[in-house]
Amino acid sequence: MNPDLNRLQPYPFEKLTALKAQVTPPSELEHIALSIGEPRHPAPEFVLNTLRHNMNRISNYPTTKGLPELREAIAHWCQQRFILKPGTLTADDHVLPVNGTREAIFAFTQALIERKPGALIASPNPFYQIYEGAAYLAGAEPYFMPCLEENGFIPDFDAVPADVWENTQLLFLCTPGNPTGAVMGLDVLKKLITLSDQYDFVIASDECYSEIYFDEQTPPPGLLQACAELGRDDYKNCVVFHSLSKRSNLPGLRSGFIAGEAELMQKFLLYRTYHGCSMPVQHQLASIEAWGDEDHTIANRAVYTEKFERAGEILKPVLNFELPEASFYLWPETPINEEDFAQKLFEQQNVTVLPGSYLSRTLDGQNPGNNRVRMTLVATMDECVEAAQRIRRFVESL
Repeated sequence: MNPDLNRLQPYPFEKLTALKAQVTPPSELEHIALSIGEPRHPAPEFVLNTLRHNMNRISNYPTTKGLPELREAIAHWCQQRFILKPGTLTADDHVLPVNGTREAIFAFTQALIERKPGALIASPNPFYQIYEGAAYLAGAEPYFMPCLEENGFIPDFDAVPADVWENTQLLFLCTPGNPTGAVMGLDVLKKLITLSDQYDFVIASDECYSEIYFDEQTPPPGLLQACAELGRDDYKNCVVFHSLSKRSNLPGLRSGFIAGEAELMQKFLLYRTYHGCSMPVQHQLASIEAWGDEDHTIANRAVYTEKFERAGEILKPVLNFELPEASFYLWPETPINEEDFAQKLFEQQNVTVLPGSYLSRTLDGQNPGNNRVRMTLVATMDECVEAAQRIRRFVESL
C-alpha cells in the first residue's frame, strides 16, 4: 500500500464521534446537529423534476468532458457572476464538470504536482482536510498559513518566506472561508496572482460558499474576477472550484465544476479520462437547470440571513464572534477548551458543534482552532433558534 496513507489524520467527524461517545446526552431533548456543512433547505423542485424526467438516461455512459450544454451553462454563469470578458472563459477549453468539489480538489492535486524533493502545497489553517490529504498522497508537503482574528481570518501572505514560495507548486485558497466565513478581497487575490507569476505556482480557489452571502449588492469576488480586472484573460495558473451543494441545496447531486486556464484544464481532462469519474447524464441535465436560475439562490440567502440574525441575537451576549461576510458558519470563541465545550454541550443540551482544533494543525505551538468551535446553521429555522437558545443556557451555566 502507498505508505503516505499512514500520514492521513482521522477526518474531523471521526474525532467528533469518538468525543461524543464518552458521554450520554439528555434523552428528553431532540438532537440538533450544527456540526456538518450539509444544507438542509429544500432542494429546488424544478431541479428535482428535471432529474426525475431524465432517469431513463441512466442507460447512457456519460463522457468525461460532460455535455456541451452543461459546460455552456457553467461558462455563462461564470461570465455573469464574475464579470468576465465575453469569450474568454469558453465551454470547450476552460470548464470541466466534476462530481462535487471534494473529488475534484483531490484529483486536481494528483494531476498537478511534480513529485520532487521539497514540493510544497500552501494552504490556509484551519482548512478543508482534503487539502492536506491531497498533498500527502501527491508526494508533497502542506505548508499551513494561520488564519487569525487580527488579520480578519485571512492568511498573512506577506509573512510567507521567499523560499517557501519558491518551492510551492499549488496554493489553495478558500474564499469565503471554511470555517471562518472570511472573504478575500480583489486586492488580495490580485497580489496572489502577482506572486504566482513571480514564483510560478498554481492558485486553486475553493469558492463553494460564494453564493451564500448577506448583502445582495456585494457578492464575494472570485479569483477569475481578479484575473479579469487585471486583463489576464487567459487565467494563467488560476483555477476555481464551485458546487451546487451549498448554492442550490443539492449536496447529494454531487455536481460542481472546475474552471480556469485552458492548458491546465486540458491536462486535467486527460487525468480524468483515466480516473473514471464522469457525472451521470441525468445529473448533468438537472445541473443545467440549477446553474441557469438565480431566483432560488436569492431565496436561499434570505433564509440564511434571517437565521444568522436570529441566532446571532441570542448568542451575542454570551459568546465572542463576528457574523461572517459569507458562508453558513459561525466561528465563536469558547470560554473553555473547545473539546470540553463541544462534549459538555452535547452531554447537557444534545447539540453538536465541531471543535475548531479538529479543523486546524498546531504549528510553532499555535493552533488557530484552539478555543473555537464551528457552528453550522444549516438546520431548519426553528432548530437553529432552539440550538442557539440551548447553547446560551449552556454557556450561562459555566
